[in-house]
Amino acid sequence: MRNFYLLTYLLLFSSITIFGQVLKERDSIYQDTVKNIHFNYKQLIIPVVLIGYGFWGAESGQIKSFNFQIRDELTENIDRKVTIDDFTRYVPAVSVYALNAFGVKGKNNMRDRSVILATSTIFTVVTVFGLKSITNVERPDGTSNDSFPSGHTAIAFAGAEFLYQEYKDKSIWYGVAGYAIATGTGIFRMYNNRHWLTDVAAGAGIGILSTKAAYWLNPYINRKLFGKNAEKKSTSFLTPSYNGREFLICYSKTF
Repeated sequence: MRNFYLLTYLLLFSSITIFGQVLKERDSIYQDTVKNIHFNYKQLIIPVVLIGYGFWGAESGQIKSFNFQIRDELTENIDRKVTIDDFTRYVPAVSVYALNAFGVKGKNNMRDRSVILATSTIFTVVTVFGLKSITNVERPDGTSNDSFPSGHTAIAFAGAEFLYQEYKDKSIWYGVAGYAIATGTGIFRMYNNRHWLTDVAAGAGIGILSTKAAYWLNPYINRKLFGKNAEKKSTSFLTPSYNGREFLICYSKTF
């Protein structure tokens, strides 16, 4: 029962965070006449707070104590691990392509959204692996020293922000669903005793910020990749893939 209350608390907290972001950006949805979002310092608040909490936890004894408390609550009486988080991390990003395949058009065409997703994934993976190699935080289960930040969570929240940005003009509920799945991914990383709460928080912030940065930089990247044809329709696309150990990008173009 204690585990149930704790999971409910975490879901409620993350839902408040999600709706906070939605409400802050909603006012600009109908005023946005271009495809990609513009830089606004207010968009940094949520990811920076999440990342800051993660780093603060590395120095704060009180937060470290809370990490152990959360770990003990979630892992109490666990019979076996639930590996669903290995798959749910990809669901928000894949949903963008699935929705388009079923005729629900997003903000960008195939080429542009693939470039955005590839850029976001690169930012996320480079940041996550860079921090893992620097911080050397031991995992809760003691198997390795690459706990901080959570890569699964970062990929999931990068995809959730991607889904939200592509479909916020259609309905904010697409983004809310994506963020709910990403939150579940983070909870299962803790449930499986693979990450601390601070790892998950930092991973979420990194994922969100990486996707926002990908949208901000997309016009510049498109001009560099496609030149004068940047605004024309194209069958070119990039498909990123990350299996937890290797990061791949496949590029395809039809002439």
